[in-house]
Parts: sequence; structure tokens; C-alpha cells
Amino acid sequence: MKRLTLHALFGGTALVCAAFALHSLNALQEAERVNAAIASGGAPEAALPEARFAHALSLNRGGDSEAATRAWKALIAGERADLRQAARYNLGNLHLREALAQGENNVSDALPLIELAKQRYRDALRDRPDDWDARYNLERALWLAPEIESAAVAEDEDAQAPRERVVTTLQGVRLDLP
Repeated sequence: MKRLTLHALFGGTALVCAAFALHSLNALQEAERVNAAIASGGAPEAALPEARFAHALSLNRGGDSEAATRAWKALIAGERADLRQAARYNLGNLHLREALAQGENNVSDALPLIELAKQRYRDALRDRPDDWDARYNLERALWLAPEIESAAVAEDEDAQAPRERVVTTLQGVRLDLP
């Protein structure tokens, strides 16, 4: 009885190890396939999503912003959520870098690109609110081009005399910090 139990335990352990080895072999083959697709640099439309991401990254680093924008947008339209998130963040970075490059000469030319960057960062944060890199970059973009509240714009357009606020007319109310 002891011998049968020992053999069964050994056989079960061998099966678990064989299953783990097969899983590792499958993961290795997948990684080799992805690396081969990235290294080929062929038609990115037919390649794996990881290869398309690497192609977009190389276009971004190469300075071809229009092709990189098309590549990032194609990844955003894809089905992989992790690559979609990274593509939104990287597209926001691309727009923000272009805005900073254009903003050195004229800030008004950079405003549309900053708005695009803010929208991409917001899209990335909508899917994953804990993305601190996107939060930081959105804050930087907001620092460059602050949002104007619609109420303040409406008041400026009316150009009426400023109205009194209720808090300022109440007696015994302090407006300063404690």
C-alpha cells in the first residue's frame, strides 16, 4: 500500500512538472514569434499587436510624428486593452512633445496639441484611474493650458457688474483660512 501511494504521488508530481514544462515551452515559442515579428519590421498591419506597438514606438522615436500618430490610433482601435492603454498614453506624450516644441515660438500654435494631449490622458485615466504617469502628464498639460470654467466665460461675456456673494454679506463669517 505504501509503495502504491508513493508511486501515485511520484506520477502526479511528474504530470504536474510536465504540464508546467509544456506551458513554459508554449510561452517561449510565443515570445520567439513576437520577437521575430518585431525584428522583421515588415507590414505592421498584418503583424502581431506587439510588433505594431514596437513599430509605432520606433516611428515615434524616429521623429515621424504623422506616421506615429496613425500607428498609435490603429493600436487604440485594437482589441488588446493593455496596448490600447499604453497607446493612449504614448499618443498623449507625442502631442505634448509636439506642443512643447511648437510652443517655444508661439504658445497659441501649441494650444490645439495640448488639448489633444489632455484628451488622450483623460481617455487613459478613464480606463485605468490608477495610472500615475498619465495623471502627472495631464497635470503638466493642465499647467500649460488651464481649463476655463464655462461659468467664468459666461460671466465675462455678459460683462455685467460683479454680483455680491451670499457669504460676503453674512455677518460673522470669515473667508480666510482657520
